[in-house]
Order: sequence, then structure tokens, then C-alpha cells
Amino acid sequence: MPVIFLAHGAPPLLDDPAWMGELHAWARAMPRPRAVLMISAHWEDRPSTIGATETVPLVYDFFGFPERFYRMAYAAPGAPDVAARVRDLLRAKDIAFAEAPTRGLDHGAYIPMMAMYPEVDMPALQISMPGLDPAELAAFGTALAPLADEGVLVVGSGFLTHNMRALGEAQTPGWAREFDAWAAETMARRDVDALVDFRTRAPAANLAHPRHEHFAPAIIAAAAAENRTLPATFPIEGYWNIAPAFTRRSVQYG
Repeated sequence: MPVIFLAHGAPPLLDDPAWMGELHAWARAMPRPRAVLMISAHWEDRPSTIGATETVPLVYDFFGFPERFYRMAYAAPGAPDVAARVRDLLRAKDIAFAEAPTRGLDHGAYIPMMAMYPEVDMPALQISMPGLDPAELAAFGTALAPLADEGVLVVGSGFLTHNMRALGEAQTPGWAREFDAWAAETMARRDVDALVDFRTRAPAANLAHPRHEHFAPAIIAAAAAENRTLPATFPIEGYWNIAPAFTRRSVQYG
């Protein structure tokens, strides 16, 4: 399986047929995984924590949206076998972990799952990020790398640019375009070291990510795919029409 990073949007993404269609088509163009491991910007916990493995509830981790978004259901099958393998991989690298057996999928996980696997038949597991230290995130991704060769789709879910103070922008600001272009070029050459050091190397890093929880999954995904051989591709590009400062760019590492 490839390793991917995607822009997950917010609940209104479900009302955007173009973006939903792109995610759905992307999933259909990939081999069908035996399960999905979701690593979302919206769950960071130290130590890294493994979520629900039997039944997988939803976490409505947002506010201010219409009531119907709080009634959504997506009863994905659990993936206890993937959880067991994740435990083994983390132990092998001496990475501590915890368990949260009732913690379900947050919107950074289930919204793209709804688009990509609307049949609700894809086993899913979510695991938290182990904080936001870039070097730790890269080591975490490296530990999870064998999963892709075992048929599991490892998904980093966030945004390549994410500045909530820019929500009122009518057009995509220059700093967002600059950071997006740098990130695309850096991911294309699989330069994990540069991604880890993005605060120093990337243009407009502090504007693109005042806090970098939405960039962290991109670091994890790149590290998980560092030794894969096929070129990186960008199945989805552009900016979100609701928030033009947020890039929709998503990457697939073969």
C-alpha cells in the first residue's frame, strides 16, 4: 500500500461534491487496503495512544456547526489486528504507548473516511500523535512504516497550511502559496530532514502554522514512506473555497 497525507477539511467538506468526489476517486485508484490507520491533527497525546479497536464511535470535536453534523454516523469496523501490530512496532523502537479503548474517530479521521469509503466496510484504527516535537514525529512515522507493506493504508490527516486567523481572507495569501510550494517540492524529494526542520527552512512557516498540529501528520507520513521507491504524486491540489488560506494539497507516496 502507499502512504498518504491528505487535507481533511471540516464538516462542511461533506457538502462539497467536488472535494468529496476527488477523495472518493483517489481511494478507488489505490489498491484496496485491508485496514486504514488514521493519524489526525486533532488527536495528540503523550504517550501515543491507540484508540477503539472493536466498535469505533465518532468524536464530534468541533463547535458552531449545524446540528445535523452532530448526528452523523459512520460505524467503521474495528481493526484489533492492526492495533496489535502497532503495539509490536512501537515496542520494537522503544516508543511508549497507551490505550484508550472507547476513543473513536475524530473529524480529521471520519470525514475523509466517509468520502473515501462510503460503504462503511473498511476497518479503521486511529492512533494519536505523540506530541508535536518534529523529530519524535519522524521517528514515530518510521516505526509505523512496515504497515504499508502489510496492506494497511497509513494516513496522515491535516492541512499543509493552517492559520485560523486567516479564515477571513477572500483570496489565497502569498504566504500560503509560498509554504505550499515549498512543502510540495520537499515532499516530492522525500526530504524528511527538511520537513522536521520546517520552522527554519520553509518560507512563512510561522504564518502557515502558528501551531503546527496540522503539519505534524505530514511529517509522520513522509517518514513512514521515506524508503518507498515510487515517486510521490499529488492527487489533490488547490485551496479550500471556504478558507482560501488552507491548501487542499494531498500527497501519495508509492
